[in-house]
Amino acid sequence: MPRIPEYDDKTLRSNVRLLKDMLDEVLQQQADPQAAAIVEQLQQQFTGLQRDGNPTRRQQLHKLLQGLSADTLSEVIRAFSLYFSLLNIAEESTQLQQRRRQIEKHKHYWRGSFHDTLLGFKTAGIGAEQLQPLLDDLHYLPVMTAHPTEAKRRSVRGALRNVFVSNEKLQNTGIKGYFREEALERLQSQIQLLWKTDEVRTRSMGVIDEIDSGLFYFPLSLFEATAQVYRNFHRALVDVYGAEEAGKVRIPGFLNFGSWIGGDRDGNPNVKPYTTALALRLQARTITQEYLRRIDILKDQLSFSLGMCQPTAAFLDSLSQDRELLGDSAVIAERGCLQEPYRHKLALMKFRMHRRLELIEQRILGDSSQSDAAAYNTIQSFQADLQLIRDSLISHGDRVIADRDLQDLIRLVEVYGFHLMQLDVRQESTRHSQAVAEILSAALGIDYLSLEEARRLQVLSEAIAIAGGLGYDASGLSANTLETLEVFQVMAQMRREIGHDCFSRYVISMTHSASHIMEVLLLAAQNGLAGRISGQWYCHIGVSPLFETIDDLNHIDSVLRGLLAQPVYRALLEVSGLRQEVMLGYSDSCKDGGILASAWGLYRAQQQVMAISDDQGIPCRLFHGRGGTIGRGGGPTHEAILAQPPATVRGQIKFTEQGEVLFYRYNNMETAVYELTMGITGLMKASSSLVQAVEPDHADNLAVMSELAQLGERSYRQLTEHTPGFLDYFYEATPVQEIGQLNIGSRPSHRKKQDRSKYSVRAIAWVFAWAQSRQTFPAWYGIGSSLENYCAGNPERLNSLRRLYKDWPFFRNLLGNAQMALSKSDMAISEEYSKLCSDPAIGKSIHSMIAAEYRRCVDWILEIAECEHLLAENPELAASLRRRNDYLGPLNYMQAGLLRALNQDSENENSQSIWMKPLLRTINAIAAGMRNTG
Repeated sequence: MPRIPEYDDKTLRSNVRLLKDMLDEVLQQQADPQAAAIVEQLQQQFTGLQRDGNPTRRQQLHKLLQGLSADTLSEVIRAFSLYFSLLNIAEESTQLQQRRRQIEKHKHYWRGSFHDTLLGFKTAGIGAEQLQPLLDDLHYLPVMTAHPTEAKRRSVRGALRNVFVSNEKLQNTGIKGYFREEALERLQSQIQLLWKTDEVRTRSMGVIDEIDSGLFYFPLSLFEATAQVYRNFHRALVDVYGAEEAGKVRIPGFLNFGSWIGGDRDGNPNVKPYTTALALRLQARTITQEYLRRIDILKDQLSFSLGMCQPTAAFLDSLSQDRELLGDSAVIAERGCLQEPYRHKLALMKFRMHRRLELIEQRILGDSSQSDAAAYNTIQSFQADLQLIRDSLISHGDRVIADRDLQDLIRLVEVYGFHLMQLDVRQESTRHSQAVAEILSAALGIDYLSLEEARRLQVLSEAIAIAGGLGYDASGLSANTLETLEVFQVMAQMRREIGHDCFSRYVISMTHSASHIMEVLLLAAQNGLAGRISGQWYCHIGVSPLFETIDDLNHIDSVLRGLLAQPVYRALLEVSGLRQEVMLGYSDSCKDGGILASAWGLYRAQQQVMAISDDQGIPCRLFHGRGGTIGRGGGPTHEAILAQPPATVRGQIKFTEQGEVLFYRYNNMETAVYELTMGITGLMKASSSLVQAVEPDHADNLAVMSELAQLGERSYRQLTEHTPGFLDYFYEATPVQEIGQLNIGSRPSHRKKQDRSKYSVRAIAWVFAWAQSRQTFPAWYGIGSSLENYCAGNPERLNSLRRLYKDWPFFRNLLGNAQMALSKSDMAISEEYSKLCSDPAIGKSIHSMIAAEYRRCVDWILEIAECEHLLAENPELAASLRRRNDYLGPLNYMQAGLLRALNQDSENENSQSIWMKPLLRTINAIAAGMRNTG
């Protein structure tokens, strides 16, 4: 592949050089002198190998690595890993500086900013008031998951955050002389501390660790980023439309956060009912602590004195009511601020919020018996108090003060409530079917599993309507069924304890029929979450079917129409006040049928879902189960949303945020503001059908993609399902088995132990392992064959694909993401892994197939994009990958050698190989270098 010219950014190069020089100094002072020398030697040797491919250089590289001890290897690997972490910081910091410069020149006018997006709407003829229908429906909902794709320990993430902050201070040209020297010394010491912090976990992560890991980002960045996002939106609205027009627009709460951490039990036996309760209580503690912190800030600020202002009567009445509620406790709380009405009010509010925190702490410790009338027990009461203060401030001419920190807190209350994140519960469909079968057998003697689908739906509908639930003897139920029922008990309890909005949906993985959704509602009805009383339906739970495999995607129409044809389900959905939510799984569909079949199946599925929604008159929201990598639906969020089918987004989108994606997006506040903004503006643009007509897809385009997808799926399945020895190649030519020892998550890497089938291995481990060995083929395999067979010497077909690339966001995004993944692949390096196969012929044969498809993909994508090299249209990303490659290569050679050494040690099963820890370090380092795992 031709060398890509370096992206010309002097600031970035200077930043990289500064951090690398500091790392070199740390290595000289703190590392084994031999290791420091070998780092430089390896990098130079690999650069030469990349330049000319000389076999002698490869032999020299192997010889150098073979002579290294395990301890020396570990230090060398850690040095490479730390370099990548510092490179990531330099790039993030430089991008932030570029946006700041653009803001200084043009307010908020960087591509994808609120200013840029609203200006585009205005240019398209959309006035400020016309925005209201779009804003009223706007709902951006990222969902944090515990899927194990983050290879960094929390300690390392915190240390990297400190390096980022110190590096940021050095970007300020006003820091000179003594102050700059001091800042440099601080940065140097933090890099040294990173060197002394082990990046490999010594114990497995439990579910509680995962909960803590998700909560980590809120006080770190997300609370302030959320407030900043709303401020930026309002400022851009005024800048673009003017204060008078902007004043006519009501800005509703358009951002919320969701979570699967502690609620996702599909294939994870470590998630128990009490785990779900604990997750919500820990979330409640986190947001309550933030409210207390911000109440203190307001209490310090709002020093208005009686006689200097006149609060509203409603505000003064609320003070009297608070004092009556709190009794003697009010006397202590309000001491020292009786002449300052807003401080007085806030002191009483702080007392009530603190009492709420004490209750939460007791419940975390297992005592749910306590209650406290003085504590804030509903978010509405807290919100009302804040609004009273705001209205009162505005009444005496102090809107400018009300619109700052107080308004920020009001926005946070809208976004986070008392639950912080809306928790989804997920379980696999067969668990519900088995539980329902046991209950119906115990209560009514019905053999549920022998029934046809139509009869199942009839029985379920009738059973849900039975007031008070079915009467049955629970002593005869299996442990699995009792646990499944307990989950619904916990959901009912947490709604009472935390608030009605603490849960979002109950997600059913492997949904194959309408009865799978009705089964969940029957189980919910046994615990008072749904049912019928005095002829009135009620429903406090929303259910989302998850369609994952290619076959599942093909059956969406029959499942959804069958479900919505059930009068009982329609009645429950209507009284819940919820939209029907449908979740689409990117990971498993890609693992199942390849990237083309997956991408196209998901595209068509979205069109089908919204067509059913329109036909049935049921509003619907799509939930995208995306991972961090291209092979799991990843890629830039803004472009991904714009690539959805026309008029299918409609203001609302929900998607999973997994593992390392959370770190790269939310570990720093200003980056979090950028990432949230880009997602929200992508949603706004994709939802323009709410305020103006949009061009539908051309039928010819759909026909072309349908043919390409069929060709791509055939090629992918030929490799993964019909090539002898392919799965042996996967297990022997990648570090998939060692990834499980990284201790990065509580979820097993396989659905079934000892099952080495493509179905059993989880999509995360599947993608992670291929990426480590630089094959990354799940993100592109089949595209080259598909394009080649489609064109087959027909110039007109080639020209039609070129037009699609220019004019169709979906097709452009598909090939753009493939270019990114292809750029991270290296067939010469992956050949080293293929030599690990116990059968050399299989290793050579399968690698040859992958390498041939790689070349086809590169050639045909470049032909269609009319470019000379991959990522020619994204030189910044191309340069980033080029900077990493000379350090990634040596790591891959080390990893392949360590896998070989481990295989040789495996004969002695009773001893822990000395090569395991260095190998785990290579996995961490390569993940940092490629900036993604699963």
